Amino acid sequence: MPADHPLRVLVADDEPLARQRIEDLLRSERGVTIVGTADSGPAAIEAIRSTRPDLVFLDVQMPGATGLDVVRALGGEMPLTVFVTAFDRHAIEAFDLAAVDYLVKPYDDERFEQALARARRRLELEEVARLRERLLAALQGEPSPVPVPANSPANSQQPTAESHFLERIPVESRGKVRVVPVAEVDYIVSDGPYAELHVGDRRHIIRETMQMLEERLDPARFLRIHRSAIVQLDRIDTLLRQPNGDVEVQLKNGARLRVSRSRREELERKLGL
Repeated sequence: MPADHPLRVLVADDEPLARQRIEDLLRSERGVTIVGTADSGPAAIEAIRSTRPDLVFLDVQMPGATGLDVVRALGGEMPLTVFVTAFDRHAIEAFDLAAVDYLVKPYDDERFEQALARARRRLELEEVARLRERLLAALQGEPSPVPVPANSPANSQQPTAESHFLERIPVESRGKVRVVPVAEVDYIVSDGPYAELHVGDRRHIIRETMQMLEERLDPARFLRIHRSAIVQLDRIDTLLRQPNGDVEVQLKNGARLRVSRSRREELERKLGL
């Protein structure tokens, strides 16, 4: 996001002390504005819709609706989210709903700062991608292919257009961000809250959900063949049927991936079988 644009944050937690702790930590950060608070799931939904924050610190266990319910209810309206929970078992489900990070209570100041920094980096990368696509569209004399956020001042000046499929995936490593072309990705597997991009003999770890990747990758090129695996279709060499009824795909590089029963028919159709 632009350097002169403060990070607009909403805090949703039914525990007053927990909510106050997050507010105190945010007030010690430069360039952060707290736009609202909420003490229940329904109040969080209303506050997010009315304030349109950039980032939400969202408690998982709240009366009226859980934090996970809040995300499901808002769908595409949901801003970047850091879940806060007393139970680590909620973490995987939180990442399935595209959380940028999660904090397990009790957390220290350093862990909070890590989560906030990760959210800032994600927003900066998204802003760079939006500006790049808008610039390319302007040079080509076309409407912008990337929607402007609802809380952006530019939103009232130009219409929202449908987003293109991913063509590049930013990968952060050792303080540097490199861009991996989607065309070079052989397959992707999940690893808890992370996803592993397999590119030739290289592996890149990103903090992203399989659900988000499945939605943003071109379905003509990629298919989610299992809850934990997405494959580029033209990398598939052989379909292997096991005696016990299981099915696997063998890629041209020799890697083998399991195919879930619910995905077999679609895979076979896309392979022309």
